[in-house]
Amino acid sequence: MIAGFSNLYIVDVPTPIALPFAYFPLTVGRTAGIMMPTFGNDPNRGYFFQNGGYYLPINDYVDLTLTGDLYTNGSYGFRAQSVYSKRYKFRGNINFRFENQVTSQKGFDDYSRGTIYNIQITHSQDAKANPNSRISASVNLGSSQYYRNSLLQQNLPNTQVNNLSSSISYSKTFPAYPSVNLSLTATHNQNTNTDVVDVTLPTLQAAMERVFPFAKRDGIKKGLIQNINFQYDLNGRNSIRTDSENFGTGEMFKDAKVGARHRIPISTNFKVAKFFSVTMGGTYEDIWTLDTFNQRFDPDTQTVVRDTISGFDRYNQYNFNASLGTTLYGTFTFGEDKKIQAIRHVMRPTISYGYAPSFEQYYDEYLNETTGATVQFSRFENTIYGAPRLGKSNAMTFSLANTLEAKVKDRDSTVAEPRKVQLLNSFNLSTGYNFEADSLKLSPLSITGGTNLFKNKMSVNFGANLDPYAIDNNGRRINTFNVNSGGGLFRLTSARANLSYSLSSADFSREGREREGEEEDPYSGANYVATSGGRSDDLFGKADRFNESGFAGRESDDIENPVYGTKIPWDLRLQYAMTYSNSNRQNEISNHSLMFSGNVSLSPRWEVGVSSGYDFKNKGFTVTQFRIVRDLKSFDMRFNWTPFGRYERWYFFIGIKSSLLSDLKWENRSQPPIRR
Repeated sequence: MIAGFSNLYIVDVPTPIALPFAYFPLTVGRTAGIMMPTFGNDPNRGYFFQNGGYYLPINDYVDLTLTGDLYTNGSYGFRAQSVYSKRYKFRGNINFRFENQVTSQKGFDDYSRGTIYNIQITHSQDAKANPNSRISASVNLGSSQYYRNSLLQQNLPNTQVNNLSSSISYSKTFPAYPSVNLSLTATHNQNTNTDVVDVTLPTLQAAMERVFPFAKRDGIKKGLIQNINFQYDLNGRNSIRTDSENFGTGEMFKDAKVGARHRIPISTNFKVAKFFSVTMGGTYEDIWTLDTFNQRFDPDTQTVVRDTISGFDRYNQYNFNASLGTTLYGTFTFGEDKKIQAIRHVMRPTISYGYAPSFEQYYDEYLNETTGATVQFSRFENTIYGAPRLGKSNAMTFSLANTLEAKVKDRDSTVAEPRKVQLLNSFNLSTGYNFEADSLKLSPLSITGGTNLFKNKMSVNFGANLDPYAIDNNGRRINTFNVNSGGGLFRLTSARANLSYSLSSADFSREGREREGEEEDPYSGANYVATSGGRSDDLFGKADRFNESGFAGRESDDIENPVYGTKIPWDLRLQYAMTYSNSNRQNEISNHSLMFSGNVSLSPRWEVGVSSGYDFKNKGFTVTQFRIVRDLKSFDMRFNWTPFGRYERWYFFIGIKSSLLSDLKWENRSQPPIRR
């Protein structure tokens, strides 16, 4: 298609944006071509071109997109993305992002230069490709400050990401009896606040299926003997702790820890008095390591010296356990003519006992001449699986799980059967008693619970810890019950509550309820944020990609002047969190915040949205974003604004919706203030 002079009109008003001529190839399918950049002026980095590049469909299964940024002060960015897919085999994508950020000009006092990068890889294998082996990958690694310092707008919601994690695994199943599952996994976990990187290269896991040696393989298992079973599993790891500066260099392997754990659990279960279920068993562990550590006191330097002893070493440990549990049902009936016909309460009490001996044979001693104290240590301390147990464990635990549901008469009189409504999904109590402790034998009472309200639109979770013992003036627990110290039966040491609420205008229409099960677009901005480790909702803002239509899911045959009447589509999300701390009589709210986001379609072609939150503890707002989207029929216009805070910025975009003419666009933006 060849066009002459073309002028951009907005609502029949001509603008200065024009092209003297244009040439557009009319092709079917994917076509290689140049991706037009966005230009502008950054007060900190000068004039720039952003997101210019080239798209190359390599073949029917793989493509490649190369884009980059260039600033006149020397800053630049580079991005490469490849998406591949083969039906019934596999699919995935590879993303690499790199930014060289220069501040000010060379020769000035405030000149600085830094580089940030990020790598994302996803790979999934179709289950039909091979039923007994599978390769999968989910990689998200790079500079700890990449999302926070990146110049790309779509990374704004990920500025609140505190952790980057990756996993690449290969698993294979040997189906012959007894079947064995084998997996080899490389993992990466990176804390973006502390810059600590934990890597396993690799983790080897093997597990044999449960074997019942005293029962027929296909027969019914009854009683204590026939239910005796055992398993075997192996876990071997090469664990590395480093930082982002040394990640990928030889330095990261200097303090690597290598070891393996062999584990054989044996158990059985049977009924007592028809209503009580008994489980008994034990576990044997054999731990291997390639390095151990000796400790001694050096009288010359008056310090404790820790020597690394290279070579294979091992230890073993074991434990025993038993539990007794049952299920109690209680139903309160109010009558079939009532709105609430009945309430059902289910309780599952459990008493568990555990015993494990002490393994002093793996411990040695040395005399600290400075303090005159004898120090006990194990050569296995600081190995990958730690030291063997020191001190006998002899404890009993008590737990009680509760659920509560109601039978409610349906609003539709033609429906005969009542609806089941979950009133309390869970309400759990647990505590314990340590027979071996010389004091403070009782464990704090732990309470957790949760429920869903308003047809699962609101999720409520809560928890608390109650301590039966009192504390002294220094805040230390003493062997005196709190009730004997002038207090109540328990002392509340901590409590927490979390509420999330989601509501939209679609919840009040039949059409909206029918759309609830629709799947999310895997290439949407929300999916981009989720794969980067962020939230899938927009509580921290949306990751808009300005060359994508904001009304992509709407019907194309809009009328010229649509009438809305009283139907205005909207959605709202709330997230509330509160934590109370009182372990040392501080009686304080340690965390108290509310986050919210919402969108309103003022008309079929106008949509506004906001995402924000408030931290009541620290007296400040979270990341705040205002959004405006205007559909100009053939064009799409967007404006995003973060009015304050570290990520203060604004974006404006206008461009043609059609993918064929998507290079006809204009974009302007500010850049976040430079933080030093």
